[in-house]
Amino acid sequence: MRLVLISVFLAVASLVAGCNGQKTTKEKALVAQNIVKPAFSDEELMDMVQRQTFEYFWSGAEPISGLARERIHLDNIYPTHDKDIITTGGSGFGLMAILVGVERRFITRQQALERFEKAVDFLASADRYHGAWPHWLLSSGKTTPFSTKDEGGDLVETAFLIQGLLTVKQYFKDGNKREQELAQKIQKLWEEVEWDWYTKNGEDVLYWHWSPNYGWEMNFPVGGYNEALIMYILGASSPTHPIRKEVYEKGWGRNGDITKSIMYYDLDTELNHYEHDSSPVGPLFWAHYSYLGLNPNGLTDQYGDYWKLNTNHALIHYKHCVENPKKYKGYGENYWGLTSSYSVDGYAAHRPNKDLGVISPTAALSSMPYTPKESMQFLRHLYVDQDSLIGKFGPFDAFSHEKNWFLPRYLAIDQGPIPVMIENYRSGLFWKLFMANEDIQKGLKKLDFQSPYLKVDE
Repeated sequence: MRLVLISVFLAVASLVAGCNGQKTTKEKALVAQNIVKPAFSDEELMDMVQRQTFEYFWSGAEPISGLARERIHLDNIYPTHDKDIITTGGSGFGLMAILVGVERRFITRQQALERFEKAVDFLASADRYHGAWPHWLLSSGKTTPFSTKDEGGDLVETAFLIQGLLTVKQYFKDGNKREQELAQKIQKLWEEVEWDWYTKNGEDVLYWHWSPNYGWEMNFPVGGYNEALIMYILGASSPTHPIRKEVYEKGWGRNGDITKSIMYYDLDTELNHYEHDSSPVGPLFWAHYSYLGLNPNGLTDQYGDYWKLNTNHALIHYKHCVENPKKYKGYGENYWGLTSSYSVDGYAAHRPNKDLGVISPTAALSSMPYTPKESMQFLRHLYVDQDSLIGKFGPFDAFSHEKNWFLPRYLAIDQGPIPVMIENYRSGLFWKLFMANEDIQKGLKKLDFQSPYLKVDE
């Protein structure tokens, strides 16, 4: 029965996608017959959204590389870059989403293996800069600029990609000969990233960008707290090009200034969310990107408790939308979550103190491990009461009841965390895989992290 319901829902959602929110006569008839709004269980709803968002990275992938397109617009209206631009960070999320497909039996293990082989071979021959990939790639494997001077290595996007690759490696490393060969290729790519080189001649901080034409002119040293914790942990974990502990402490930890938390909506932010901004908390993707593989459950270091950090971050967004200080239409217990996404006027980093009345589904849905009740309320409301906001690849990127606005468009970096974090909530799959990696365990110990996953040295 579940598969039948899902098939019916997907068919209806596909009809909805092209009509800009206005139901056709046929759809209204389906609603009247109670086909669109059956009494879905929580499990069925999670199956639906995981299946649809997985498809962004499966059937929606760039065909030559098998990797993730930066964006997919169902209205076929695109900006300057064409629709086949490959995103490296979003591809890291997509590799993990494909494993969701295997575990949930959307595809077979063999199908996934073939796709991963194509992707890994493409990445091995694509442009790299001291081992780091650029933000965007063409289907030829050549770099295309993300901005004028951002046309070289992007260490943050590379970290998101490596996080995904390492989970794939862990999944296949004890398999048959072909699967083990894939794992070995991934290990080689991992070992070729020169994390220590991105300290810009030995400074105690990691830099986001480097270009063969512009050098370090982007000048973006990455201090915490933000989405880039995984970059520092991978840097410390590298078996070939590791960073020193001082780089983590002085660069990421800002000599302890990262610990200057505040109370916001009666919740402790746990860490200082901005090095150069007065915003109390960041957009919610900060609680997702680094934690697709890195398990925050029981994860602590000298600076904070990462489960508390992320749970409070999500709850602050929820409380803000329930309180709704700007009285935006629709906000409440069933309609919440702010993050960086498409917006009414382009793209914006939505967060409580910079709230434009735009809700981004990935914010609440990817927070499922932290706020299961609140996230499920959002999921149910969206799929049962707001189905015109769902298309073939799941919920559209963002929408605003206040502005009566949405577009049938998707971004890889927003769709990717949804199936992965929901799977972490359901089974802990990616947390188990990533945290079992021996290199990662050594890196976490090097930085004096505590975690239930860390093996005690004999």
